Amino acid sequence: MKIAFISLGCSKNLVVTEEMIGLFKKHNYEIVSNAEEADVIVINTCGFIDAAKSEGIDTILEMSDYKKKNCKYLIVTGCLVERYKEELEKELPEVDLFIPIRNYDDLWKQLSLLINNKQSVDKLDYHNRMISTGETMAYLKIAEGCSNYCTFCAIPYIQGKYISRDYDDIVLEAKELAEKGYSEIVIIAQDTTKYGVDLYGKPRLAELLEDISKIEGIKWIRFLYSYPEMINEELIQMVKNNKKICKYFDIPIQHINNRILSLMNRKSSGESIKELIKKIRKEIPGVIIRTTLIVGFPTEKEEEFEELYSFVKDSKFDRLGAFAYSSEEGTAASRIKEQVADDIKEERKNKIMILQQEISRKKMKEKIGKSYEVIIENISDNGQYFIGRSYMDVPSEDGVIYVDYDPSIVLNEYIDVIIYDSDDYDLYAKVKK
Repeated sequence: MKIAFISLGCSKNLVVTEEMIGLFKKHNYEIVSNAEEADVIVINTCGFIDAAKSEGIDTILEMSDYKKKNCKYLIVTGCLVERYKEELEKELPEVDLFIPIRNYDDLWKQLSLLINNKQSVDKLDYHNRMISTGETMAYLKIAEGCSNYCTFCAIPYIQGKYISRDYDDIVLEAKELAEKGYSEIVIIAQDTTKYGVDLYGKPRLAELLEDISKIEGIKWIRFLYSYPEMINEELIQMVKNNKKICKYFDIPIQHINNRILSLMNRKSSGESIKELIKKIRKEIPGVIIRTTLIVGFPTEKEEEFEELYSFVKDSKFDRLGAFAYSSEEGTAASRIKEQVADDIKEERKNKIMILQQEISRKKMKEKIGKSYEVIIENISDNGQYFIGRSYMDVPSEDGVIYVDYDPSIVLNEYIDVIIYDSDDYDLYAKVKK
């Protein structure tokens, strides 16, 4: 039978989808990329915010149309199912099977019973993934769930408490990825900086980074979603001194006003965040800092938003995403009576993003004349450019570097380039001779 997969939401969800693909392939199913060709369609959903829920429902409805034509079974898994399984079963009878996260251990049993009318036991396995992120980059998930309980976030209620993976098992998977030719490893979890605290009584991210950097064949290592209160001296020095670790921090700070941070149940203060950014930049020349912000959090006053705006203006982040607060069912923030009006939230978000666009444009311009090592991953439709990334660019999140066509360039190889032009978020380069 032919199986098509659709993965929605974050990179952590994508890793689960890759495990599912690996499981089907292990049992000799044919994986196809076009849903129209599939006998079975599996949709792995996200349920983080309203927009993600809407995307999930729309995708299910779209795929149910394919089911009428050719597809025999439509299966839906993931966060949306974990949150709303009963409601979905009532509203979407065209779906043959809903599998919530809590039932993933029985996933293959349910699938084989549905498709083959007999029970077969098998489990999702990190070591049996089908990587879907190209020839050179792979995600490496080091923990499940979250125990931070930020008042705006439903993830702890959907995915459960933070559970670190076994240290040696992670290193083993990194070795396996390197043996398969993946030279860039992107370490992910809901909070990578908390890795190890639950299992070993202390954070072990810096130690893990060092051990992965010793693996032959791995060239670049990134870690994403590092919470500010857990970024310690050991981690900063590891990024500073280890040549394989990209000089890049992804720090979701969400706000800078202390009252709002407290309402969000964030563990950092505005002052400690400012000091951390200053320290990282002082210690690591050329470091890239990315952050995310939430505007329009319940009770956010105009002057508190202006404090955030001024902070963004002064801090000049290399990468920044701003999001209008989304009230999520079951979270503490959703029960706060004084909610900010939608039009004000959008206005504040747009104001921040217009400011960041100008900051980014200037930062991109400063890179003209500089040389960078770039991994070449694609070629433009018109054949004019090769498309690559440097240590400054997280895949699927940041901009890219367009490199003038040169016959010496080979896809999936690293080359040195010189930047000659820029726009708001991307750079233009030529091969360094």
